Amino acid sequence: MNDSISLAKYASLFQDIKAGDIMKTNVVVLPADKKISHAKEMMKIKKISGIPVVDENKKLIGIISTEDIINALEFNRINEPIRNMMTRNVIRFHVNDPLVEIVEKFETYKFGRFPVVDDDNRIRGIISREDIMHGILEKFNLIYIHDTKRSLTLNTEYSFITGERLKMEEAAFTYEIDSNDINAAGTGAALLKKYLAGKKFDAEITRRVGIATYEAETNVVIHSKGRGHIHCFIDEDRIMVRVVDDGVGIEDLDKAMKEGYSTAPDYVRELGFGAGMGIPNMKRFSDKLVILSEKNVGTQVEMIFYLPSQTIPLM
Repeated sequence: MNDSISLAKYASLFQDIKAGDIMKTNVVVLPADKKISHAKEMMKIKKISGIPVVDENKKLIGIISTEDIINALEFNRINEPIRNMMTRNVIRFHVNDPLVEIVEKFETYKFGRFPVVDDDNRIRGIISREDIMHGILEKFNLIYIHDTKRSLTLNTEYSFITGERLKMEEAAFTYEIDSNDINAAGTGAALLKKYLAGKKFDAEITRRVGIATYEAETNVVIHSKGRGHIHCFIDEDRIMVRVVDDGVGIEDLDKAMKEGYSTAPDYVRELGFGAGMGIPNMKRFSDKLVILSEKNVGTQVEMIFYLPSQTIPLM
């Protein structure tokens, strides 16, 4: 994955987001008089590569990293106080630093995470690369890109939610939507649900994926001449479903998000479809949802479903 390309692109789209909006606030910190061996064990337990060091007033005075631990072990200094080995000149973010500056520091210094402080230099949070992407979605849950922004992102090969590069040929499941018969809508969703059940995924996750994908597929059949694709990517902690089409697009997502709002033709309504619950149901049954759309160009729906042991609560 090319993080630098994707992060820089998204930073330019969301310049109003500050460090305080996306940082994690449950930060592991240590006082300077703790032994380096304690920091080593804490990093192992928490599976992190660095710990901010603070004074008695929670003010940031340094950071102890994996590299420092290695040096301490090499020179038999593992039982010395952290202050003897910590880095004192710490690169940090202020809670009000904009997203563009945050991304610039990540690309300049190549560190995995940075501490975030307030005006008094008190530690308030920490930001990793993953937090940048997750933070955007945690804050907004659903993002719709308007006007010039959407031309930069529609049909992108990168996931808008995670920033990772998606190779369609490596999808765990792919289905081509190729029918404008409304009665055939949901065939792909049913096959995906069957596929996930065969892989022994949690029944509730499988049900939610099936419902949300059915709604996205039905929208393709109703509004996009029945031409599109369903791609499913599976990771150790999540399932991602992307449904794309080259149809008419969504002209007003704010209206489309409202339950009961529908632009489906009368004959579709008479068949019991087009009740205006498609996008609201996608939002309800997925953990993260992004819709990118442009009139007469197409729509891209991306949904993430976190697996039970890794479920991330919404803000």
